[in-house]
Amino acid sequence: MNGTDGFESYDGDGEEDDGGTGANTGANAGGSAGARDGIGGAPAPRIPLPRASVEDTGLPLPALENLTVPAPLRLEHPVLKALLGAWALAACSAEETAAVEEHLGDCGACADEARRLREAVGLLQRPESLDLDPGLRTRVLENCLDRRPPRIPVPAWAASYDAETARLDALLQDFGDAEWHAPVRLRWYRGEASRSRRTTVAGVIAHLLAVDGMVAVALGLDDPLGPGDPDKRDDTRTPAERTEAYWEAAHFPHTRSVRGPWREQTHALVRTVSFTGGGPGTMPVSYGPFDLPLRDAMLDRAFECWVHAEDIAIAVDYPYAPPAPRHLHGMIDLAARLLPQALATRRRAGLAAPAPSRHLVTAGQPGRSLRLEIEGEGGGQWLIPLDSPGAVGSADHEVAHVALDDVEFCRLAAGHVPPEEAAAGQLGDREAIRDVLFAAASLSRM
Repeated sequence: MNGTDGFESYDGDGEEDDGGTGANTGANAGGSAGARDGIGGAPAPRIPLPRASVEDTGLPLPALENLTVPAPLRLEHPVLKALLGAWALAACSAEETAAVEEHLGDCGACADEARRLREAVGLLQRPESLDLDPGLRTRVLENCLDRRPPRIPVPAWAASYDAETARLDALLQDFGDAEWHAPVRLRWYRGEASRSRRTTVAGVIAHLLAVDGMVAVALGLDDPLGPGDPDKRDDTRTPAERTEAYWEAAHFPHTRSVRGPWREQTHALVRTVSFTGGGPGTMPVSYGPFDLPLRDAMLDRAFECWVHAEDIAIAVDYPYAPPAPRHLHGMIDLAARLLPQALATRRRAGLAAPAPSRHLVTAGQPGRSLRLEIEGEGGGQWLIPLDSPGAVGSADHEVAHVALDDVEFCRLAAGHVPPEEAAAGQLGDREAIRDVLFAAASLSRM
């Protein structure tokens, strides 16, 4: 590119005739001719000249004493006093501010008034956030649930489910569309490794709705999955299979609309067991390959509701407290009672060490035991039989001792904590300790 190609050329033929005099026309013609005197007869580039500075004009610079400075405002005392409020709020103009501040140096009464006004403004503009404490709703709800007796008493074994579903519903109350579609990762333990499944907040509520449906079916209520195939026993489906079926039945991803059916079902479950007076607590609830008595199934559903509520709270970056100590104790007790059967299942699958004796301990008889000490307000101590689900834990046959925090143990049973990292204190048979910790993790499921 040469030096002239980078500029726009000027063509006099493009100008409009302004109807001027001949002199003007001649001037224009001369200018046009001059504009064409470029290199090789080409039009010369039209480049604007740089703007001249005052130093280049040869003219003297203006003297500083000749510059006009605006005179300060001269205001009467009543006017200055009336401006003190605006000055305290930083609402005065620059001239008014200068006049007020000059006056404050001479007038003690106005200076005291200005100081008081500034302090008042500081009270109006507190640096602390005015947002409510994120945990306030949880504390108020727990306090209400603890103190307000229901008209129809809820059985003690269903109280934790009633409380945990209410807490989760309170968490969901103010969620917008973005929160309902926030990604959530469900985690559980299978075999020797952790498993996970990605879904959304709405997908988690759909999962709870589908699995709670097992209890609904046992109580004679409607199944959220709809009427089953008469040629197929739907009560043999596992919780994971029920969830997958419910997710697949939806043509689109679940939205906030799933909250209504889930909450209606939780109310129906609590209402039904309350009307019966707690009598059917031993009614079996099918979990597919095994059954749980209704009272234990309600504890299990309360436990999973809390675990998934924590998953949701983490996904939306919101604090969520553990259950009340008495409810937490019931959940831990259920897990401790399920551990012997979980140990036996893992042993049959070759995932746990075989019993030292070739013969199982007779049901109801004492056998090798592990002392499970759970610390915290919801804790306690349990003797876990190691060699047979039907054996009785015995302090005389204790071979190992494990200590864990109450919430930590629940997270282990939920598959959220690796078994290798769970125990805070271990003493005794290391193999037995490992088997029990892995058995606790195997209680988890999607």
